[in-house]
Amino acid sequence: MENKGVLYGSIIFVFASFFLMVGLLAHESYKANQMKQLAASIKSEDRQTVSSGTSQDYSMYKTKMGDEGREMVQIPEGPFTMGSADADPDEAPEHQVFLKGFFIDRKEVTQAEYARFAKMTRRPMPRIEVFEDDQSKLLQQEFAAMSVSWDDATAYCKWAGKRLPTEAEWEKAGRGEGKRKYPWGEKFAVNAANVDGSEDGYKYLAPPGSFEAGRSPYGLFDMTGNVAEWVADSYDEHYYKKSSYRDPKGPENADLKVVRGGSWRETEQNARLSKRFAAKHWRTDITIGFRCAGDPDLPGGTPAS
Repeated sequence: MENKGVLYGSIIFVFASFFLMVGLLAHESYKANQMKQLAASIKSEDRQTVSSGTSQDYSMYKTKMGDEGREMVQIPEGPFTMGSADADPDEAPEHQVFLKGFFIDRKEVTQAEYARFAKMTRRPMPRIEVFEDDQSKLLQQEFAAMSVSWDDATAYCKWAGKRLPTEAEWEKAGRGEGKRKYPWGEKFAVNAANVDGSEDGYKYLAPPGSFEAGRSPYGLFDMTGNVAEWVADSYDEHYYKKSSYRDPKGPENADLKVVRGGSWRETEQNARLSKRFAAKHWRTDITIGFRCAGDPDLPGGTPAS
């Protein structure tokens, strides 16, 4: 009987230990899940989203079709705040600039549109020199044109009866008259731009116009992310200290040109509207594309739809 008592006691002890262990594991799993949810909520608070359920009305801004059939938006004459007082040294000083009215493409030039230009002008198509994945993931007709040099972008805009925007024009078109960091506001939003990572739904390039929530105050798409964009100006890190108040055109012509807007490979910090990059005019890169600008015609365009 004594041996049976010891046996029963051992069995009870084993089962009790088993259920205790299961209970502890369940508790730890619950705690881990709670911590995961807390981390996710903190991250979502830090990186907000922008609602795209209600579309903004951009009909107050006139539009017109460029010679190549691409829609352009008129940016009205007036002042805006350029640069940043609390960012990289070449973004300072923050200063007021007055621009005459101009037109700029609503979207970045696509690969299909660039191919049409290359075919008509017998210009070679861009080549991808370095890419860690299957090139077909970048080479899609609906994606933004990339691996285009500053000279190629300038030639395309001239062919289309346009020009590259100046650096000041580009920044005003992206941020409006205020000091916003991104086209939609002060804080980065994961559903508003195609930057590094796949949280935004795209690992690499996206078709221009994919982010309704990320449109600029004038209705332009992809002024942050997707492809960075060539502008007309040469680069001088100290230019803002001596630039003119009215319609600055950049320093004298030089090999280094300005690139704006960040890309699908940039962090949110480097995709700010005031962020400046520099690259040799002949450089081609899978992160750099462009859009064109132009001066207003006397008739003034047509109302936006």
